[in-house]
Amino acid sequence: MDNVPLGRTDLWVTRYCQGTAFRHLGRHADDPMAEAVLRHALDAGVNFFDSAYGWGGSEQLLGKVLEGRRDDVVICTKVPPSLKPVNDNASGETATFTLSYLTNQLDAALKRLRTDYIDLYLLHQPDRVTSAEAICVSMDRFVRTGKIRYWGVSNHEANEVSACLDAAHQAGTYPPVVTEDYYTIAGYALTREGHKSRVRKLENELFPVLREQRLGLIAFSPMDAGRLSPSYTAAPDSPLAALHASLDKAAGTLGVTRAQVCVAWVLAHPEVTSVLAGPEHPEHVDEILAALAIDLPDEIRKNLDAAGLRYSREIERP
Repeated sequence: MDNVPLGRTDLWVTRYCQGTAFRHLGRHADDPMAEAVLRHALDAGVNFFDSAYGWGGSEQLLGKVLEGRRDDVVICTKVPPSLKPVNDNASGETATFTLSYLTNQLDAALKRLRTDYIDLYLLHQPDRVTSAEAICVSMDRFVRTGKIRYWGVSNHEANEVSACLDAAHQAGTYPPVVTEDYYTIAGYALTREGHKSRVRKLENELFPVLREQRLGLIAFSPMDAGRLSPSYTAAPDSPLAALHASLDKAAGTLGVTRAQVCVAWVLAHPEVTSVLAGPEHPEHVDEILAALAIDLPDEIRKNLDAAGLRYSREIERP
């Protein structure tokens, strides 16, 4: 399995990042199937793992799995601008990215992960309160004390990423080196501007920043949160059903699965460093790993691009 550099860092990662944001498995340290998936990925050669924070459970699980093999892997974890919800049906209390809050969250993550440093520490979402300058100063402190190696952001708009880069340059601090964002051929999601194609927004606004600044991109949800899975039934004659048909046609031509086409399409974009997914069975890990070797022919790539664009346009119609 070939490793690639993560942006401008000295971190070399697999083009598949194993996540722990399982939709059906538990996000706690004693889930046997979740543990089996992570151990299988590790044994298969995956060296890049994302804890999805999970307010503790997934970090504990990952820490247990990686014990004794810490030096073999790159660990990414996140801090959200909210506290742990009291239950699964509640929202966590809002928090801001103060130095105190970030320090407490980082120290707790280090303990749960059973490590004394984190390779990549991400701000999961902007808090809309803390200035870019203050965030850069805090993250710079963590880098200089050795608690983290690099930092980045997730689910940030292009202007927010640029603001952090500019602030770091002005202050002489370590800048963000990576973004983690939703990226899939389906590309439809509820954005702050309403129902828009999140993928088109990413391509048009954030991709230029990534290219200019040589930032890494971890692209999550290649299967559009399961909506592109063969087990998901699309309404007949719907835009999603048409997209499914286009994916299946490409898969049939190449002799691969729909999931593998989805992963290959994401990785065909040079802005993407690694694709992040959370398969819930070891054999599905193998399916994704096999997709890393797929080189989409130009004609199939053009057809898939057109199918994704049609889907976005159809779904955005008033």
